[in-house]
Amino acid sequence: MESVGENNRLLEVIDLKKHFPVKRGLFSRVQGYVRAVDGISFTIGREETLGLVGESGCGKTTTGRTILRLLEPTAGDVRFEGRSVFAFNKTELRQMRRNMQVVFQDPFGSLNPRMTVGSIVGEPLAVHRVGARRERRERVKELLQKVGLPADAVNRYPHEFSGGQRQRIGIARAVALNPKFVVCDEPVSALDVSIQAQIINLLEELQEDFGLSYLFIAHDLSVVQHVSDRVAVMYLGQIVELGDAEVIYEDPKHPYTVALLSAIPVADPKTKRKRIVLPGDVPSPVNPPRGCRFHTRCKYAKDDCKTEEPKLTDRGGGHFVACFLEESPDELRRAQGEGK
Repeated sequence: MESVGENNRLLEVIDLKKHFPVKRGLFSRVQGYVRAVDGISFTIGREETLGLVGESGCGKTTTGRTILRLLEPTAGDVRFEGRSVFAFNKTELRQMRRNMQVVFQDPFGSLNPRMTVGSIVGEPLAVHRVGARRERRERVKELLQKVGLPADAVNRYPHEFSGGQRQRIGIARAVALNPKFVVCDEPVSALDVSIQAQIINLLEELQEDFGLSYLFIAHDLSVVQHVSDRVAVMYLGQIVELGDAEVIYEDPKHPYTVALLSAIPVADPKTKRKRIVLPGDVPSPVNPPRGCRFHTRCKYAKDDCKTEEPKLTDRGGGHFVACFLEESPDELRRAQGEGK
């Protein structure tokens, strides 16, 4: 999938799969597999942000953790600067950690309550033996200042801070080693709306200052629209639409994407938007539907959708869609027009 030029490509995900065994019975025999991530491919360029969106349980977080090799894959490959992440030995993997970091969703659960903020932010520097002790202390102070925390935060503990401040601590820890790539796993979903804007602005400032690339995982499409260069829409372990953020939001092609966008609140009370409510529930990832996985909730599904799986194909300009609909139906066009 040629979404990003080869010379500018930092990360490449190739047919990535992660299945979790379902065990039952006295002897814990495998009865099936949860297909959390089931054959996804995309690329991320240098200093680019790719937004990964979808309903809860679609496999977004599993994708991020498998890319970082916090989870071992079932199949597929992830290439970072042309090298397979899954082929690294222990020493190479340790070195890779300096260039690939993560900001977790829960700003409190991801911080050790027994460690001071200075120790938390300085831990990556100590683990990778970056500089002398005095240099590390100075680096920690610089990082805390960079993310907007007071100087006395060094000697305080996570419980003494608000949720937004804790997330700033987590971000400072993530960029301490000057990484090239950061997975942001719903970094603002647990925060108040006013604080969300501050954290997003901080991430954008750090991206400019440090030259970072982001995989920005979220279920809030309005947040993703603000922060992303490109957007990938995920449903039941697969990517159904991928393209430039502006194109996805202005001219979505997949019925699932249109339904997601119709749920974004509009600030202007005079603007009317038709909300598309999808029937039924998300099918079980243990036994996903045959053919197009969205066909059980799609009113436009035809016989082909029930038997054949649509491939993610380029509709032009790097806009990839996994759908048999060549043209959007009139109802979808109207929904897209009202969503602008």
